[in-house]
Amino acid sequence: MIDELLPDSVVAVESYGDDEADRAPLYPEEQEVVARAVDKRRREFAAVRACARRAMAKLGVAPVPVLPGERGAPRWPQGLIGSMTHCDGYRAAALARAADLASLGIDAEPHGPLPDGILPSVSLPAERKRLTLLGARRPAVHWDRLLYSAKESVYKAWFPLTGEWLDFEEADIEIEMAPGTASHGRFRAELLVPGPVVGGRRLGYFEGRWTVGQGLVATAVTVPHLASSPDG
Repeated sequence: MIDELLPDSVVAVESYGDDEADRAPLYPEEQEVVARAVDKRRREFAAVRACARRAMAKLGVAPVPVLPGERGAPRWPQGLIGSMTHCDGYRAAALARAADLASLGIDAEPHGPLPDGILPSVSLPAERKRLTLLGARRPAVHWDRLLYSAKESVYKAWFPLTGEWLDFEEADIEIEMAPGTASHGRFRAELLVPGPVVGGRRLGYFEGRWTVGQGLVATAVTVPHLASSPDG
């Protein structure tokens, strides 16, 4: 699912269900991170890192431990950028060379409604109005969950560029459906705080893509390198 949302410069690896990835070995440093975690957490931690190491191999990079850094963001080998996600029955990692992209973020969620009371805390009034209109057009899609996933992808792309927190209410996301279908489309996240500087230019928005299928909703944001503006 994730692969179809990303440009050719990104390598994505995913796994479903209870497969060998759930029992993938961890490096000692990684084992320490989850030594006291419950079994489900350890299995997810191992499985998504197995995906990441397979992606490294496809890029010709030797496998290394993937340890959580500040705010839990994964620390990638020099010269790589990436993002990981996991939910019940699914896990994925997407990696690219830092020379090819400035940043990226991916997220996957079960395709079901958000729990009661969550949407107001993760969305803006304008976003909720747009979700109502989308729901009237395509009620089979859980647009609230899609919005949440898009916000997660936006944050995962934002943090490596800024090292700062981004609240749910600091990005205004507008979701669009591809013509003739309600199973995939694009979204634009207007940043309501000063955006990161890429190539000497401050970004005012991120763009991403989404898809729904196989009981999941998946989103991805990629941030390209930008040439410096003529005035510096």
